[in-house]
Amino acid sequence: MDIPRFGVARSKKIRRILFLIAFILVATAATYGLSKLKPAAPSVDRAIIFSGKVQRGLMLRDIHGTGTLVADFRWIPAGRDGLVEKINVRIGDVVSPNTILAELSNPDLVQTLMDSSFQIKAAEAELAAKRTGHENGVINQQILIANLDAAAQRAKLQADTDDELAKRGLISQITVRFSHLEAVNSASQVEREKQRVDINAKSAAAEIAAQEARLEQLRATYEMRKRQIDELKIRAGVSGVLQQVSIEGGQRIAAGAPVAKVAEPGHLKAQLRVAETQAKDILVGQIASLDILNAMIPGRVVHIDPAAIQGTVTVDVQLEGELPKGARPDLSVYGTIEIERLNNVLYVTPRPANGQQDATVQLFKILPNGEAVRTRIHIGQVSVNSIQILEGLQEGDEVILSDMSMWDDYDRIRLN
Repeated sequence: MDIPRFGVARSKKIRRILFLIAFILVATAATYGLSKLKPAAPSVDRAIIFSGKVQRGLMLRDIHGTGTLVADFRWIPAGRDGLVEKINVRIGDVVSPNTILAELSNPDLVQTLMDSSFQIKAAEAELAAKRTGHENGVINQQILIANLDAAAQRAKLQADTDDELAKRGLISQITVRFSHLEAVNSASQVEREKQRVDINAKSAAAEIAAQEARLEQLRATYEMRKRQIDELKIRAGVSGVLQQVSIEGGQRIAAGAPVAKVAEPGHLKAQLRVAETQAKDILVGQIASLDILNAMIPGRVVHIDPAAIQGTVTVDVQLEGELPKGARPDLSVYGTIEIERLNNVLYVTPRPANGQQDATVQLFKILPNGEAVRTRIHIGQVSVNSIQILEGLQEGDEVILSDMSMWDDYDRIRLN
């Protein structure tokens, strides 16, 4: 006989509710735990990436650029105003320093040369006249001095004679005194005339010297005007190849106007095109190295173009070594300009894809277990092939330097 069991159904119901609540709690905890788990690190083939190790030592900051060899050009100016009478050369001609490129005419310069010639002749005649007049004056003064000297001697003899006569009582003392006075006066006249000769000689010498100086000045002016006439023949002044002629027959040109452009093939320089973002660090005088026909030629920066053209700045580099055989204008060259040397710094070579100067970037640092973790790195100075590490890495660390943008969503990757 079945005995009814009161409360059994209710107990089963309570037990089912407790089991359901426990299941819900376990499911919720599992879901929460799974949500907190990091996604699995993706696998990356090591063969498709490149890496570099952090080193300590000397880091060379340099800038690279491509360009061409160009010849030094020299513009030949006109030395004088004039009318172009004749052009003696054509573009492409080989010229020497004495090659006459063109001939000008200037009637005013010819007239001034003739005037200078006439002035020189007049000054020479005036100088000759002064010298002749001085010589005549000297002769006249010599004759006058001789006469005065003779008169003085006669006066002296008369005074001596009167002294003797006075001793004998034949003449009076007053006559003797007059005789002595006449002798002294005659002698003093001779001395004064000799002094006048010296003064006249000095005066004449000064006049002649002044006339000679004027004559030399006129001759110098004449030579200068001869050179001006000679400058109407425009000479190349250098050896080279004529590249351009800027004048035409019958044209009137001013002194200093450009006449022709001559290239000096033996004096080549390199013109490098450098990115405008890098050109700010280039200074005149910095050392450069040029790859010309697989030969490394030293050089030095001599000029920096102040304007940028199509994102590049032109830098002139003067060659300081012997050019290889076959070097010629318009030959392509590859150049490196040394900016500075940083001693005892941490650096990585080669330069990572996103490495910019004084910036903070994130690179994957390779761990010994074959994984790579994203690491924040502060970059200092940068070069073409290397970057300076200020913070985030230590000497010997290895980092991935290739572009890792496709793994931006991951902080950790596994290398296979």
